[in-house]
Amino acid sequence: MRIGLLTEGGYPYATGEARLWCDRLVRGLPQHEFELYALSRSAEQEERGRVPLPSHVTRVRTAPLWAPADDGRSYRRRERRRFAAAFTELVRGICGADPSRFADGLYGLAALAWEEGGLYAALRSETAVRAVESACRAPEASRAVQRAQVADLLEFVDELERMLRPLSLDWYEDLREVDVCHAAAGGVAALPGLLAKRFFGVPLLVTEYGVQLRAHYLAHSAHSARDERPAVRALLAAFHTRLAGEIYSQADLLTPGNAHARRWQERCGASRERLRTVYPGMEADRFAAVGEDPACGDPHTLVWVGRVDPAKDLIALLHAFAEVRRAEPRARLRIFATAVGTGSGAAGSGGPAAAANHEVGHGYLADCRSLAAQLFPDEAADAHAVGENPVTFEEIGGPDVPSPAHAYGSGRVVVLSSVIEGFPITLAEAMFCGRATVSTDVGAVVEVIGGTGLVVPPRNPRALAEACVTLLQDPERAQRLGSAARARALELFTVEQNVAAFQESYLRLLARGPARPDGTGVPFEQPPEARVPGHWATPTWATPHPEPAAPPAADPAEPPIRGDDVEAQPGLMVPAARAERAPSPEASA
Repeated sequence: MRIGLLTEGGYPYATGEARLWCDRLVRGLPQHEFELYALSRSAEQEERGRVPLPSHVTRVRTAPLWAPADDGRSYRRRERRRFAAAFTELVRGICGADPSRFADGLYGLAALAWEEGGLYAALRSETAVRAVESACRAPEASRAVQRAQVADLLEFVDELERMLRPLSLDWYEDLREVDVCHAAAGGVAALPGLLAKRFFGVPLLVTEYGVQLRAHYLAHSAHSARDERPAVRALLAAFHTRLAGEIYSQADLLTPGNAHARRWQERCGASRERLRTVYPGMEADRFAAVGEDPACGDPHTLVWVGRVDPAKDLIALLHAFAEVRRAEPRARLRIFATAVGTGSGAAGSGGPAAAANHEVGHGYLADCRSLAAQLFPDEAADAHAVGENPVTFEEIGGPDVPSPAHAYGSGRVVVLSSVIEGFPITLAEAMFCGRATVSTDVGAVVEVIGGTGLVVPPRNPRALAEACVTLLQDPERAQRLGSAARARALELFTVEQNVAAFQESYLRLLARGPARPDGTGVPFEQPPEARVPGHWATPTWATPHPEPAAPPAADPAEPPIRGDDVEAQPGLMVPAARAERAPSPEASA
């Protein structure tokens, strides 16, 4: 089976949120051929290089979302009219209440890009700006959108061009030949798969461990977007909402990573019949040594592991620990930072927002250190001993704590104090280590731990402190909960169960027999050895249509959007290349 894996900002690059689970998935299914189609987020990500790929990865195609994509194409009068009509439908669908107009405009732009070349110049033209302005001034537009100024329109058009760059890629000849398109995330990452599904009938599987629409809202929340224009924020939110709804309605199968993500997808229009929860897979062997030794670790130590970020609410944890110290004077709190400052925009596209979140994270860490010094002055046993603070801020990777397993194993109880959370990876890792957990009731926390830990309301330091004291004063209960947590993690969150679930999903999609426009839809109709390199037929997006005898003459009254045509950048569609392909066997006969 040939799987087209679509990623954005992750695999096969050395950095990215989805890198690990994609790599485990590919390596866990060596019996299938994988073709990688990756969108990169920054120049730094590309400079760090790619991870080593196994031999059954047969093709790797990459394209940047961060670099300018000026293809040098210029449209004639007829093409400009087609673009104006399709783009008007798109933005009317964004600003209005009819999602079908958004879909019509999106597929119209995709067809135009396939037939005529890239959309860079058209999407940045005055025609595009005027179409957005007209849609914003329409009666059905929201009040925030109607207040858009010229600067707002220009900024939104710039962002829209970047998000629609996948329409102009030359990946679709290859994608039409895969058996299943698997998007490792929603949003822009799933856009190539959505088009392959629309025009070629290729089955589409979308996996979301973090819902992209939710990530967009978090990345543009008040604390990280105080300088952003309200009209731009409203337009971008409407675009992501419309795109998510179209992806969820067209995907053959959706595999959310937890019930929390599943509820988001259902609210955006996903059908329950096409939803299947697949938990993330983790390498249990990394935590086996600690998990099989429940007596290791200091019984008086609380452990926190995670990304230092305001959403983790370390301030509340420090105030809660002050209450713990009054009940248990020997208690210690060890805070292990895995990263600083990526913020709620970790799933975003990088750039200025990511840089702002980075600054926020470092400032938040400084505030936490200052608060810990105020709440817990250095203590000494006597006049001749050196003072020591019961709260320590440490990093994983040093000689004392070389791995996350050592961090979890340094104590008996692991704490999570977040106010915003998706799938709590740190809790799952603590469960593999056989640790009892105290966590706040946010995101998928309850779903992950089941009945193997204590859960308290968020933003409630007193409740958090009482739960921690309960487990510190009852080590036998903590050990029982830790053993139950490890058993639950080994049952639900291993790499093996994750890979098996996707293997079954692939076979299920292929067995349905996709309704492809060319009539080929029988599973395993042709053996793999019947495949020959190259393309023997000229691909078309929809039904075949005759090519015009000659290109229409330019209208002198309407100059093209761009100047003279120049050579297109790599990764963008060039219609002239279609004329150089070999003729089909039928035509030769």
